[in-house]
Amino acid sequence: MKVILLTDVERLGKRGEVIEVRDGFARNYLIPRKLALQADEATLRQLENFRKEIVHRQAKMTRRLMSLNEQLGMVTLKTQLRMGSEGAYGAITNTTIAELLQQAGHKIDKHAIVLKDPIKAPGVYDIPIKLGANVTATVKLWVTEAPVG
Repeated sequence: MKVILLTDVERLGKRGEVIEVRDGFARNYLIPRKLALQADEATLRQLENFRKEIVHRQAKMTRRLMSLNEQLGMVTLKTQLRMGSEGAYGAITNTTIAELLQQAGHKIDKHAIVLKDPIKAPGVYDIPIKLGANVTATVKLWVTEAPVG
């Protein structure tokens, strides 16, 4: 029997795939648990419409992310780091960078900011921000030394 998977099923396939399974497996396991639908002409047409809608949504999302990427590419953030004789007092983390972006007018989740290690020295840094599956923006961060006192 041909079925359309409604969710990802381990060792069978991914959501939206049309697969061939034994009749009993489909009737007794997949269909009652709402993991699959029997593939007939009507459901195959619905599947095709669903796939077109997904492609349209993904294209729209990609356009929006590319626009955001261009906006973030022009952003330069500036902050200060207190330095002592032993080194930095504290560090600049992805949370700090998310707050700086918020002040600049861009709401970015702190988990999207990719920092290998916290920043503990003055300098100029390129900060990658993962916006989507294939879209990564880069923001310049200028860190200057703040006077201790």
